[in-house]
Amino acid sequence: MLKQLLLLSFFVFSSGMICAQQGETIESHDNLQTTFNQTVRIPLRVKNTTDKPQFYVIRKSKGDLGDTQKGYFCLNNHCLDASIEEFSKRIEPGETLFELYYTLESGIQSGQTSLKFEYFPKGNAQAAQEKNVTVVVEERPTRTYVFQSKEITMYDIYPNPIQFQAFIDYKLHNESVKAKIMIHNILGKNMGEYELTVAETRLKIEADDLLPGVYFYTLYLDNNGILTRKLIVRK
Repeated sequence: MLKQLLLLSFFVFSSGMICAQQGETIESHDNLQTTFNQTVRIPLRVKNTTDKPQFYVIRKSKGDLGDTQKGYFCLNNHCLDASIEEFSKRIEPGETLFELYYTLESGIQSGQTSLKFEYFPKGNAQAAQEKNVTVVVEERPTRTYVFQSKEITMYDIYPNPIQFQAFIDYKLHNESVKAKIMIHNILGKNMGEYELTVAETRLKIEADDLLPGVYFYTLYLDNNGILTRKLIVRK
């Protein structure tokens, strides 16, 4: 019996060491909704929790895109060719890769798109972790949610395009989570930051300080970018 306990303890300790050496990815299953001819940016986050630099492989292992849809990886504002479904990126010790997105152009056909992404240290595909994303494309805007999780249910901004002010309806389910909406221009400059609280269910955004053009708004949960969508300002 003592020998079995010692073997079990060694196995648990060894497994923990292996996981620590491989690093950590941020997993989730996102459910998104959008309409025709929209651009949806899906954040992909990878964290290296080891004490050594690691090259991580990021790949799209599943993507049933429709005939009128297009998808591609983007690092900051540099987007890769749509034919690239796998690449590697060096991540420093303790660093989280925040600048990586998968951009989906929704097309002009309604339906559901399922995507699966895998992250793993280069040369160690057996340690792959997954992020699954489901995107529902509808012909007309509806009052259905664009993101739903155990922390929050959020609806799309309206009206869009915006002239004077716009609104985002939401329901925060977890009082301990810190939620906010950040607006940035196409160069990534912060143009506004709004806290989402449990006590409220609607956020109002004023467009007084926004020049006409294209912007993006991002939902953050505990300082992690979860969802980015396009916002158009017309005056």
